Amino acid sequence: MKISFAGAIYKNIFATQTSSMKIICVGRNYSAHIEELKNEKPDTPIIFLKPETALVKHNEPVFHPEFTNELHHEIEIVLRICKEGKYIQADFAENYFDAIGIGIDFTARDLQNKLKEKGLPWEISKAFNQSAPVSEFLAKDKITDLQNIDFKLTVNQQERQIGNSKSMIFSFAEIITYASMFFTLKTGDLIFTGTPAGVKKVEIGDHLEGWMLGNKLLDFYIK
Repeated sequence: MKISFAGAIYKNIFATQTSSMKIICVGRNYSAHIEELKNEKPDTPIIFLKPETALVKHNEPVFHPEFTNELHHEIEIVLRICKEGKYIQADFAENYFDAIGIGIDFTARDLQNKLKEKGLPWEISKAFNQSAPVSEFLAKDKITDLQNIDFKLTVNQQERQIGNSKSMIFSFAEIITYASMFFTLKTGDLIFTGTPAGVKKVEIGDHLEGWMLGNKLLDFYIK
């Protein structure tokens, strides 16, 4: 299903972005990705945060950080929170986001692995500057089936990752319910919902393009 950008279904999230927004991310939410990294399947969502300084908007280029030799792409569906809430019940969770886009959770995999081996927090491998490019958003009420959202990433016109929301271990509602136990969700917050299999290293000069529901929403280069 392809959705046109015409009219009200196209949300310019960044026009109303709050200065205090946060980026909540979910790890290990697709079984095939868990298997490719030889991780254990979680019983509850694995949550970590990125700061606002990780955000990259409007398809601006991403500059390869000097501290990693293994910058991996992880394409994900991203939810835009539309009202404040905490301890949100699953039955009402869908009322707390109004738009859906895609983003890349860039990961310094070599740095992450080194920190994990030592039992140390690996936040710096995920939350560094420009680690969260995000597309413009489509209005949720124009998407007919939230449990059947297809998306994909190509690098230099070659398919790298293909996913669908129906393959998520934890649904949008379960993620919102769980995250809101610990963090008050506020208007403008973003939730990255996990990546499918196919994560791989990117190089300077690579051209990344991301699609959701047949629409190309991401289109940028690694510098």
